[in-house]
Amino acid sequence: MSDSEAQSAEQETGGPIVAIPVYAGVSELELGLMVTVCRLCGGEGASVTVNRSRASIVTAGGLVSTPHVLYAALPEPAALLLPGGPGALKAARDPLLKTFLSAHATLPTGASGSGLLLLGEAGLLSGREVGGSADLADTLWGHGAGDVHAGEVWTDANLCTTPGGFPALHAALHVAAAVWGAEAAADAARRLGTL
Repeated sequence: MSDSEAQSAEQETGGPIVAIPVYAGVSELELGLMVTVCRLCGGEGASVTVNRSRASIVTAGGLVSTPHVLYAALPEPAALLLPGGPGALKAARDPLLKTFLSAHATLPTGASGSGLLLLGEAGLLSGREVGGSADLADTLWGHGAGDVHAGEVWTDANLCTTPGGFPALHAALHVAAAVWGAEAAADAARRLGTL
């Protein structure tokens, strides 16, 4: 997606865009939940997958996906969603991703499972209370988290963190409520059968 295509994607939705950094080994379940919630709330093109390259990546389950846009070509996002997956630790060490996340640290953000490592490596968990997968608790403490609520969904101001898998839906709904309003997020939850 070129700059003009990304901008037209924003115009197609008639509103804000949620950026979803993707990487080799991303969980297609978590990514799919996040994209679906954004689409239900903001319409087609409401979420944009982003990476340092437009080269296709292979997800954790073996699906091939092509990111929509490069970090440099992304219109200013309204929020971020960070899916986990077995490739998260390697992706978290990417200097370009760290810079991107640091530049958007004040946006409403949802992170699930090992997607929290992206925030941790960027230095954005310092002093924050986070939820997440129990098997990542020690690692999250190592990134300076103020408190770790292992196995729980947790919201600390504009940041919602969840265990991996289906709980990623809570992170997506948190961001949807911040971007499109609580009513839109509740409607998405009803449509997905979670209420």
